[in-house]
Amino acid sequence: MREILHLLELVAPSEATVLLLGETGTGKELMAQAIHKNSPRHLDPFVVVNCAALPETLLESELFGHERGSFTGAVSRKEGRFLLAHRGTLFFDEIAELSLPIQAKILRVLQTREFEPLGSTRTLQVDVRLIAATNRDLEVRVREGRFRDDLFYRLNVFPIVLPPLRERLDELPLLAQYVLKRYREKNHRQVKTLAPEVLESFRRYSWPGNIRELENIMERGVILCQGETLTLKDLPLGLQRYGVEAPRAEEAELELPELERRLITRTLEKVAGQRPQAAEILGISLEELNLKIRSYRLEE
Repeated sequence: MREILHLLELVAPSEATVLLLGETGTGKELMAQAIHKNSPRHLDPFVVVNCAALPETLLESELFGHERGSFTGAVSRKEGRFLLAHRGTLFFDEIAELSLPIQAKILRVLQTREFEPLGSTRTLQVDVRLIAATNRDLEVRVREGRFRDDLFYRLNVFPIVLPPLRERLDELPLLAQYVLKRYREKNHRQVKTLAPEVLESFRRYSWPGNIRELENIMERGVILCQGETLTLKDLPLGLQRYGVEAPRAEEAELELPELERRLITRTLEKVAGQRPQAAEILGISLEELNLKIRSYRLEE
């Protein structure tokens, strides 16, 4: 991340087009905002286009604007995102989802800095810096014929790859504490720290949703937490199983029944004896857990 922030410091003052690559939830829009805020354009607009969310039928109008009466439902003149971002930054999120005809129109604007609104004969000039982001492999899309190679080369001036959270585990405790503080203040709660087993579950989890998933889990945990320390029981059940301790080195020679007995005992201790919760963490049915508890004489 230090290397990425160094790249941000170098590219932000320039006019270069930036292409942000990474999985969903890695913070691409936050990075785009940081580039804009550290650029000479920071006093002018930062305009976002979510290419995956806008219907194809409305996208051209959203980007370039339209004149009144240019199509059914166009009851008034509308300025497009390109014009709204004039002298500022235009951020295309999930740019790989654009259709080929829209890609061609965007390429023309990047080449000439000119466009015509729908239903207009006026040619407007625009000065925008473009930042694009995607969780797709654009080179593969180019080979498949789903993304224009000339637009790809225009976008790929300064690529920055944001790593997934599972590759940043050394930063996870700091990130989690930062998110905890934010949601504690937002929800007016008293929780201040994370229990060790919570950090252990975070370390073992694969984080398919990356930082966005961490934020969602932390906000839920902050709301559920009844004290000053967020514990394993405040996490979703699917995450709690990752907080169960693995067998210790000195247990490696033990027979399987004894290892199982110790694992069940530790899990029950962590959930304060709540058997349904323990069964969920262990990945077995409540009936099977009750049988094992009786078998190992763990009722007390």
